[in-house]
Amino acid sequence: EFYFVHKSGQARIGEVRSAVYVDAAGRSNSIIQVIDVTERRRAEEEKAKLEAQLQQAQRMEAVGRLAGGVAHDFNNMLGAILGHAELALAEEGALMRPAVRDHLLEITAAGQRSADLTRQLLAFARKETVAPDVLDLNACIGEMIKMLVRLLAEDIHLRWEPADGLWPVEMDASQVDQIVANLCVNAKDAITGLGEIAIQTANRTIDEGGCAGDPDCSPGDYVSLTVTDTGCGMDEETLAHIFEPFFTTKGIGEGTGLGLATVFGAVRQNGGFIRVDSEPGRGTSVVVLLPRYEGEARPETAPSPEGPPSRGHETVLLVEDEPAVLRVAAAMLEDLGYTVIATQDPREAIRLAQMCIGDIHVLLTDVIMPGMSGKDLSAELHARIPSLRTLFMSGYPANVIGRHGVLERGVAFLHKPFSSRDLAFKVREVLDRRPDQK
Repeated sequence: EFYFVHKSGQARIGEVRSAVYVDAAGRSNSIIQVIDVTERRRAEEEKAKLEAQLQQAQRMEAVGRLAGGVAHDFNNMLGAILGHAELALAEEGALMRPAVRDHLLEITAAGQRSADLTRQLLAFARKETVAPDVLDLNACIGEMIKMLVRLLAEDIHLRWEPADGLWPVEMDASQVDQIVANLCVNAKDAITGLGEIAIQTANRTIDEGGCAGDPDCSPGDYVSLTVTDTGCGMDEETLAHIFEPFFTTKGIGEGTGLGLATVFGAVRQNGGFIRVDSEPGRGTSVVVLLPRYEGEARPETAPSPEGPPSRGHETVLLVEDEPAVLRVAAAMLEDLGYTVIATQDPREAIRLAQMCIGDIHVLLTDVIMPGMSGKDLSAELHARIPSLRTLFMSGYPANVIGRHGVLERGVAFLHKPFSSRDLAFKVREVLDRRPDQK
C-alpha cells in the first residue's frame, strides 16, 4: 500500500498488484495494477472505532450495574449509622461527655461523606432518584457563578457566556449543579498557575450527519453546555477512560475518580450525551448536550422548608425489610411525636392495618421488598383505606416507581440515607397535602 494524490488533489490510499505472464509469442510481460482502497480502509477504521466504542459502553454498563447494586446496600447501612448517631446527638447535652459528642460528630461526618460517594455511584449507574423540572439552564448556572468563583483559585479567571433565547430542558436541578461543579473542578485541577475556564450555553440542532460515528447521539434539538479550560489537556489513552468510575490522574488522596462518572451518569439519565475535545498542552473542552424540552411550562417547585421540622401526632404504618433501617426510622418518627406501627413484612402490614382500631394516616414503605413491592402494597392498602397517604423510600429507584430512576410527578419519595429532619419534613409534607393530591 502507498499514499498517492488523485488528479482531483485529494490524498488517497492505493494498493499495488503486480504479475508476470508469457504471451502467445513466448514473450514475458509484466502488469502493474493500482487499486484505490481509500474507502475500504476508512470503512475498516470506522468499524474498528465502533467496536471499541461498543466494548467501552458494555464495560461501563457492567460497572454501572455493580455500582448500583452495591450502593443500595451501602445506603441501608449508612442510614442506620447516621440515624442512630443523630438520635444520640439529640439527647440532652448535659448527659453526654464532650468527648462522646465529638466522637458522634465524627461518625456523622464520615457517614455523610460516605453517603455522598454512594450518591455519586448511583448517579454514574443512572439509578439516582430524580424529580425533573423544566429548567432554564442559564438561570441555574447563573445562581452558581458566585459559588464557582470561590471554588476556583484566585489566578483562574471564570468566564460565563449565556446564550440569548436558550431553550428549556427537563431535568433535576441538583443534577445541573453536579454537572457544572464537577466539570469546573476538573478544569481547575488541569490548570497550573494562570488560566481561564469558560462556561457557555447555546441552542444546537444536530442532524444525521452530526451524529455520524457517535452511537450515543440522536438527531434533534439540544441545549449545549460547554466548559473549556486552558489546562494541560489529555492524550487519547486518558480520554478513553475519563468517564470510568474511580479512574483518576490525580495523586493518592487527591480525588475519588467519581467526578466525571457522575457527570456521565446524570447526562445519560436525561437522554443527553457528551463530547470531549482535548490535546496535551492545548486544554480541554467538554460539551454536554441535553435534549430540548418541547412540552408546556410547569409551575416552579416549592423551595425547601426552613426552620425546625414540624412535629406530628398522626399514625404512621412503617414497612421496611431491613431491620436496622426499620428500627432507626421508627425511633425517629416516635421522637417526632408520631404513633408508629412497624413491620418488615408487607403482608403483615396489611394484617396490622386491618386490625388497627384507629386511623392510619400515612404509609411509609420501602420500594423493593420480598414478596411484594412498595407500590403494590400502597395500592392494596389504599383500596381498603382511601384516605391513606403514601411516602416511598429507597436507596435506589425501582421500575415500579420510576422509569430509569425518573419519578412520576406527584409521587412522594424519600431517598436513603435520610436524616430525622428530612423525614420530618417529608412526612409532614405528605400529610398536609390536599385530599386530591394524595
